[in-house]
Amino acid sequence: MAKLGIFNYFKVSYDEWMHKVSWPSWSELQNSAIVVSIASLIIAIVVYLMDVAFSSILERFYGLF
Repeated sequence: MAKLGIFNYFKVSYDEWMHKVSWPSWSELQNSAIVVSIASLIIAIVVYLMDVAFSSILERFYGLF
């Protein structure tokens, strides 16, 4: 009985992938990749600036003691 369940799962999955999923076009994929790359770069710069700022603040704080 378990084999029938697995077979049915793959059959339903294949049907959904082929007939119900809308795949993006190549230009949409390229645009999305550019947006993700730019967002990742901005986030990386923000995290770097926060790291530098907190490092400087903590160095000054520990320098008081």
